[in-house]
Amino acid sequence: MALLSQPDARAPLARAREARVKGGGIAGPRPSRRLPGFVLSVAVACAPAVVLAQSPAGARDPAALDRIFEQAMARYALPGMAMGVIEDGEVAWVRTGGETVAGSGEPVLPATLFKIASNSKAMTASLLARQVDAGLLAWDDPVVRHLPSFRMHDPWVTREMQVRDLLVHNSGLPEGAGDLMLWPEPNRFGREDIIAGLAHLKPERSFRSGYAYDNLMYVVAGEVAAAVGGEAYEVLLRREVFEPLGLDSCRVGEWSRAAAGSVAQPHMRTDTGNIAIRTDGDTVPAITSAAAGGIRCSLDDMLAWALNWLAPTPAQREWLSERQRGEMWAAHTPLPVSARNREWDDTHVRAYGYGWRLADVDGEWTVSHTGTLSGMYSVLMLLPDRKSGFVVMINGEGSAARTVLTAALLKYFTRPGSDADVNAFAARLESERTAPSASRVPDTTSRRPIEATFPGVRLGRYRDPWFGEVSVCAMEDGVRFQSVMSPLLSGRVMRVGERALVDWDDDTVDLEAWMDFHDDGAGTRMTMAKLDPDGDFSSDYEDLDFRRIADCE
Repeated sequence: MALLSQPDARAPLARAREARVKGGGIAGPRPSRRLPGFVLSVAVACAPAVVLAQSPAGARDPAALDRIFEQAMARYALPGMAMGVIEDGEVAWVRTGGETVAGSGEPVLPATLFKIASNSKAMTASLLARQVDAGLLAWDDPVVRHLPSFRMHDPWVTREMQVRDLLVHNSGLPEGAGDLMLWPEPNRFGREDIIAGLAHLKPERSFRSGYAYDNLMYVVAGEVAAAVGGEAYEVLLRREVFEPLGLDSCRVGEWSRAAAGSVAQPHMRTDTGNIAIRTDGDTVPAITSAAAGGIRCSLDDMLAWALNWLAPTPAQREWLSERQRGEMWAAHTPLPVSARNREWDDTHVRAYGYGWRLADVDGEWTVSHTGTLSGMYSVLMLLPDRKSGFVVMINGEGSAARTVLTAALLKYFTRPGSDADVNAFAARLESERTAPSASRVPDTTSRRPIEATFPGVRLGRYRDPWFGEVSVCAMEDGVRFQSVMSPLLSGRVMRVGERALVDWDDDTVDLEAWMDFHDDGAGTRMTMAKLDPDGDFSSDYEDLDFRRIADCE
C-alpha cells in the first residue's frame, strides 16, 4: 500500500477543536472545517468477469467459493454479481459474473460501481465519528444544538434527542416512517422537507424503548455532519472518508457516469428475463437519501473499506481512533433474534451499533450490514476475531440470493466443509416461504377501473402534513391518484369489491395501496395501507393521514 501522510496531523486537529461549532442550520454558507487525514491507496485483487483472482496467500478453499458463486448465479438467474472474500486480513478471493445491464455484453468487473444502499450508513457514522475525534461534536450533543430547526412530534423528544440517537434506530417512530419522502426516486423532497416532516410523524412507542429501523434519522445525521463540518455532506464524505481510505471509485452526490467507468444498473425480473430499470443518465444527480443509502462503490472499494475495520494499518488507526472504533461496534440498541437466526446460525444476541449490526453466529462474533434498493442488493459481513469477511453485490432482484449467499459464506468460515451450499439453504428458505400461512396478500383479480360516482371514493385534492398534496380526480382514463412531491406515485384508482386500490403506472413501484375515505365531522379524511400487509416497510402508506383541502381543478 502506498501511503502519503500529512507532515503533522496534530495541527489541523487542534485547529478543528478550536473551531468547534455549537449551533447552525442546514441553509447558508458554512466555513470549511477540514479534519486531519491522509491519502491512502489500497490495492485490491482484481479479475475479469467470471474469472477467479487471488492474493498471494489465496483462499483456504477456492473451490467451495467458486461453487457458492456459481450456484447462486444459476439458481437465481442474476443479471450480475460481484463477490469478494477476506481471510486473515488479506483479500483472498474475488469473482464477478454477469453484466452491468442485461443483454449489453458489458461485464461486471471488480471496479464496477453498485448501489450499496444501507451499507452507506456505516460510512455516514464514521464521518460523524471522525468529527467526534476532532472535537467538533460529541455523541451526546443534543441534535438541536447543531440543527435548531430539528423537531420531533413530541417536544420532550426534540429536546432530548442526541446525535448518537440518530444512528441506532430507537426514535420511537414506526419502522421505515417517512420513507415515502425518500423513495421511489426521483422525487421532489429535499433534506429540509425531511427535517420539517419529522414533526408530523407520530411515534408508535416511547423514545429509546426499542428498535425500529429508520432512514430519515440518517439523513438528519448527514445534515448534522454538514452543520459542524462547514461543507455539504457529500463534500465531507468524499474528503474525510473516501480520500483518506483510498476508496477512489466510490461516488456520492452528482457525478458523471462516463467518468465513473463501469456502472451496474438495477434490474427487475419479468417473464422474459431481467430488465434494467431506472437506469442512469449521463449525469447522475445528487439525491436526498445519500446519508441513509445513496452511496455507490465497487467491489474493490468495499473490500478496502472492510480491511480498514478488520486489519487497519497504522495510518488507518490515525484516521479513526480506537475509542471511536469501539463506539461504532458497541451494542447500542438490542435487536430481535428471529427463528431463522436461531435455527440457521445458533444466534443468541443481536444488536445495532453505529451503522452496523452485531450478532453471534455459531459461537463467533460478526459485524455486518445489508443494503436494499429496488433492483440492487448488497451485504458486507465481518468476522473480526478472524480478520475475515466477505462482500456481495447484486444488480437484480436478489433478496433470496443474498439471504442464502450470506448463510453459505458464513458457514464457509464457521462450519467449513459441511454447510457451505447455496442450494441447501435455498431449499430451506423456499420451504419457509411456501408455508400455508406465509402470504396475506388478498386476491385482487376482480379489479376494474373505478367510476367517479363510486360512493366509496371522495374526489378532491388532499394534503398530508409530511407527504404534501395529492389529487384524486376524474380524468380521461378514469379516476387517478397523483402526488405532487413524488411523481412516480401516480396511478389509476381501481375497484376491488367495495374498496379502492391504486394501481401505480410505474411497474417498478414496489407495492400497491388501498385507499379508504372517512368523514369525521371535521371534513373528509383519506388513509392508505399496503396491499401486502407484510410488504417492504419503506412503503409506509399507513403513516399517511390526508385531509381534503379543495375540489378537483
